[in-house]
Parts: sequence; C-alpha cells; structure tokens
Amino acid sequence: MSEDHSWEGNWKVRLYERVRDLGYDSLTAFADARPTVPLYLLAEELGEDDVAAVQVFSGLLAEAERRSQVTRLVRDVLVRELAEGLPNGWPTVMDDASRFEVAMALGRWSAYTPETHQKRVEQARAVLRTTPPLPGWRPRGPDDELLLTLLPDEAV
Repeated sequence: MSEDHSWEGNWKVRLYERVRDLGYDSLTAFADARPTVPLYLLAEELGEDDVAAVQVFSGLLAEAERRSQVTRLVRDVLVRELAEGLPNGWPTVMDDASRFEVAMALGRWSAYTPETHQKRVEQARAVLRTTPPLPGWRPRGPDDELLLTLLPDEAV
C-alpha cells in the first residue's frame, strides 16, 4: 500500500498542473469528459498517491462558484455517486439491500453538498424516495432531464 501525499506541498498547483498535462484547461473540463466516474477515481487519475477526492471536489466547487454553476456541480456529484453505488441503475425492487444501496449513494452525495444547497438536496432526496425514478434509470450527466426537474439551475 502506498503512502498518501495529498496534502504535501501546494496541492492546488499540483492538481491544476496535472489537469493541464492531460490537455484540459480546467478541472471542470477534465471531470465533464468523465461524467460518471466517481470523484475518488478522478483523483487517482490525477495522482494516485498525491491527489485526494476532496481536493478534486474543492477545485470543482471553486470553478462552479466562479461560473455560478454550483447547482450543476451538485447534480454532477449525484450522477457520480449513483454510477458508483447503483451501477445497474435505479433498483427494480426496493428490498432492504437496494434501499441500503440507494441510501449510501444519496448519503455520499449529501456529504459533498455545499451548505448553500443542503435544503434543496434534502428535498430532492425526499422526492427520489417517495416518487422513485423508473427501474434502471441511470443519469449519464448533470443535465439529465429528471435531475434538472429535481434541481433546476438557479443562482444560490
């Protein structure tokens, strides 16, 4: 097992150097090219031993704030968490195991949600629980039609 060097040196500079080395002009462009890849795997792609998922999220949030696109980022993170937690899409049957998988994916999403969007995410989670999407639903990006109805773009 390798050591974690994520917080050594200037991690922000390192993060953006890696993104540029891969041919992207922003962290958002890098992430957008991989819309269903979880944050931790984006971090591994940028530096297995010296980039952490929370650093990737921090950079994405900073860029989203500058572009007034935080709600889009919130949807983006949900797509990534659902892709990881529900790889076959929304469960057909909501038994204990599938409820647990849904709860884990939504919980990880909530953990990455900025304070400014917590209420809206709580409402979206409630809608997903009470009126679940069709079985097999898998959003492929933050502009998924259902996600746009749950969390429409607006300045927050």
